[in-house]
Amino acid sequence: MNAPAKISPVTLAKLAKLGIHHRADLLLHLPLRYEDETHLAPIATVQPGETVQVQGAITHNEIAFRPRRTLVCRLEDSGGELYLRFLNFYPSQQKQLVVGKQIRAVGEVRMGYYGLEMVHPKCRVVDDNTPLQQSLTPVYPTTAGLSQPILRKLIVNALDTLPLNDTLPDALLKKLKLTSFSESIRLLHNPTPDIAASALEQRSHPAWRRIKFDELLAQQLSMRVHHRERSKRTAPRLAPPRQLTACLIKALPFALTNAQQRTFAEISRDLAQPHPMQRLLLGDVGSGKTIVAALAALQAIENGYQVALMAPTEILAEQNYLKLRDWLEPLGIAPVWLSGSLKKKDKQLAAKRIATGGTLLAIGTHALFQQHVSFHKLGLAIVDEQHRFGVQQRLALHNKGKAANADAPCKSELFEPHQLMMSATPIPRTLAMSYYADLDVSVIDELPPGRTPVITKLVSDERRDEVIDRVRAACMAGQQAYWVCPLIDESEALQLQTVLETYQLLTEIFPELHVGLVHGKLDNAEKARVMAAFKAGELQLLVATTVIEVGVDVPSASLMVIDHAERMGLAQLHQLRGRVGRGAAQSLCILLYQQPLSELARARLKIIFESNDGFAIAQHDLQLRGPGELLGARQSGVAMLRFADINTDEDLLHLARHAAEELLQEYPDAARAHLRRWMGNKHDYLYV
Repeated sequence: MNAPAKISPVTLAKLAKLGIHHRADLLLHLPLRYEDETHLAPIATVQPGETVQVQGAITHNEIAFRPRRTLVCRLEDSGGELYLRFLNFYPSQQKQLVVGKQIRAVGEVRMGYYGLEMVHPKCRVVDDNTPLQQSLTPVYPTTAGLSQPILRKLIVNALDTLPLNDTLPDALLKKLKLTSFSESIRLLHNPTPDIAASALEQRSHPAWRRIKFDELLAQQLSMRVHHRERSKRTAPRLAPPRQLTACLIKALPFALTNAQQRTFAEISRDLAQPHPMQRLLLGDVGSGKTIVAALAALQAIENGYQVALMAPTEILAEQNYLKLRDWLEPLGIAPVWLSGSLKKKDKQLAAKRIATGGTLLAIGTHALFQQHVSFHKLGLAIVDEQHRFGVQQRLALHNKGKAANADAPCKSELFEPHQLMMSATPIPRTLAMSYYADLDVSVIDELPPGRTPVITKLVSDERRDEVIDRVRAACMAGQQAYWVCPLIDESEALQLQTVLETYQLLTEIFPELHVGLVHGKLDNAEKARVMAAFKAGELQLLVATTVIEVGVDVPSASLMVIDHAERMGLAQLHQLRGRVGRGAAQSLCILLYQQPLSELARARLKIIFESNDGFAIAQHDLQLRGPGELLGARQSGVAMLRFADINTDEDLLHLARHAAEELLQEYPDAARAHLRRWMGNKHDYLYV
């Protein structure tokens, strides 16, 4: 075995940018694609669009100055010619490509001004005896200042010096009919020319299947280890529902659906266990997650423990506060409201009530986990729209409970709070199997009775006047409507400008209507005033940004116009549409779009037009956008898959789920070795 290569500090820093922190990480830094330098293509046979290797002599070399300074070389072999163009070049390249030199060039052929050309091909000087490569040349993901030759050299050294022993037992490999790790990893770094390029590019080759299986297995093992570790930690046993719960259910103006009863029963059983619950409550828009959360909160309160309910926006948090206040105050439970927009004195008063146990229910935004807020006896943390919070934010709220309970009078009372996460973004089954394997998942899979599906219409911006007439007619007939303005280029300033201009325009167009305005920059009191006026029917039309996406519940609103709908994602469109159709009246959602539509925008609008099923829409969204967007993984800390694709590799996911359980039970040492190879220390991170 060769000696390990010495790596300079500068190169180490660049490798770290690629997520390579240990030499073993180089083994799993797999190629994006491959270049075929194993044979030469006669220039006369190459076609535009092909990536090929050609060899010939430089017969012309000049620097052209139009349209910009460019090095142009003509390369000829016995049967044809093509041009090499370099828009950015060094004097050394110019010297290398002098007339008379034998050159091998690899690149994509295209039709240019002079005929066939390659732009910025990979070139090297050769002679008649220079051998061809014996394997396909890997092209790796890289970063500025880290060249492909350096990466290849480091990876080859890692392959030669590191052990490539298999982490999986032979019996499991045979049962699953998988190739060995050593064979697979060597082949992917150095594939021979006889291997079909399509099998490598589409990642369907047996070597790729082994690597994707290993990655999914590591993910499943990590999640299951977390699940087992959680069962060893201590949480308060919250006895099953008592008198107050029965009183609340009896006082509700509606009957719980079967799905609400079932999910609450699942949560209630978890709360009665001596280890912390970590359950995700999934439900489509309008399925009634809030009452299930309220019943869970009441179970903790009846046992003498505090509950914190955190939501990502003030509108959603306040909507939760108002609902729970109306339900619980008649039972003698007065919740505390805490948000960043409160006056300093009110914040201090709320924080004091929370810290002293003067309230058993605190509802608010990110303000709940700020440094000055401490809990007296937190038993349950509820996080609404959990994917909108960063992992550190969810962890901060969780740790508030641990900190408060550390002051318990005796060791036996040390515990951490139960945790209930809620999401109105339905999650496809494969996504839940993969990324939520360490959580218990409850699904509210039915809507309350009496809700009429929302009719969705796609209308081109050219027919805007017809839409305006439709809004006027609906409002004059006693209905209420939303007009939602888009987020433009991710800019809050531009979004604010757009909604203000739209509000001014619609106010002028509808002098006979009372028009309201809501956006994220309004202070909390003003937002609450406008929303209360709209809910009371004092406003017929509400102009709003996507701040109303979640948490707004006005049953009498039956018409929504979404302006520039082509700019929004599927989940957001579905959430917005869910703001209407909450009463018995037939509701309409008009998606106003501008031409020309991109293929992605056209696909999104077609899906939202054809379906009201949030889970079906989420499955399409997964296919269009990938799991990162759906999970909020950009800011959640969830480790994304690098190689496997849960849309196309569901069979491997099923195999990995079963194999993970078998490894943990029968081969615990192999499970630990597999986690070390794939996760390093990352598997110590617990999902919160």
